[in-house]
Amino acid sequence: MQAASFDYIRQMVKQQAGIVVEPGKEYLAESRLTSLARSQGHSATEDLVAQLRSRPFGELHRRVVELLTTNETSFFRDQRPFEALRTEILPKLFASRPDRRLTIWCAAASSGQEPYSLAMLIREHFPQAASRVRIVASDISREMLARTERGTYSQFEVGRGLPATMLAKYMTMVGGEYQVRPELRAMLDLREINLATQFPPLPPIDVLLVRNVLIYFDLETKRDILSRMRRALSPDGAVILGGAETTLGIDVDLERCTGANKAVWYQPNRKELR
Repeated sequence: MQAASFDYIRQMVKQQAGIVVEPGKEYLAESRLTSLARSQGHSATEDLVAQLRSRPFGELHRRVVELLTTNETSFFRDQRPFEALRTEILPKLFASRPDRRLTIWCAAASSGQEPYSLAMLIREHFPQAASRVRIVASDISREMLARTERGTYSQFEVGRGLPATMLAKYMTMVGGEYQVRPELRAMLDLREINLATQFPPLPPIDVLLVRNVLIYFDLETKRDILSRMRRALSPDGAVILGGAETTLGIDVDLERCTGANKAVWYQPNRKELR
């Protein structure tokens, strides 16, 4: 891919999704766009870029943006946040909301393993409260949302983090793949949300998981996203970031909390509550 074509792709992805594709990642763009180029009848990605340049932003451009996003995920990925949810965060929230719905937002749900892990955790450890929990599972990718909707996973995918007991209890074998049970799917509210743009109307968020996502944005975009997310939170809500992510130098109005298992999450600080 020529430099001018790569710069065009980088600028489009930044403009449409806020995601920074670093210089030197031409190989990444080339590898992810080759199949799409062929599906459009092109023998090279250069021809695909020429097609994109020749028309206004539309479905083909949106597909390119999707392909340049990262969708790495797994069941119960990084165990500490789930332990903190089970032992500290959720018990407090359920106790303070005995008769109210609790809303959890997975803000980059990818192919669904994270929101389904949450649904399993809640049904396993808080069965009496499961009927009043809504899990908003959002992603910029329609393909990933469709995968979450289907809720089917390969042997390799369920083997990455899903305990055998939960596999037997919450999934059934369908056509050579494992499919989540209907009661888990019923807990999810699927939304197409681009984090770099204004969020659609959402209920007050009690727990927000935006893990391993902010690393793909520049500082200005990170600040904007976290600010809007903080305003969407309940006053005692919790934000969980990825293990290598922090609000330090990004949002001073989110206070760092540390659990017994050294898990880290963030809550609106005292100034925000006044």
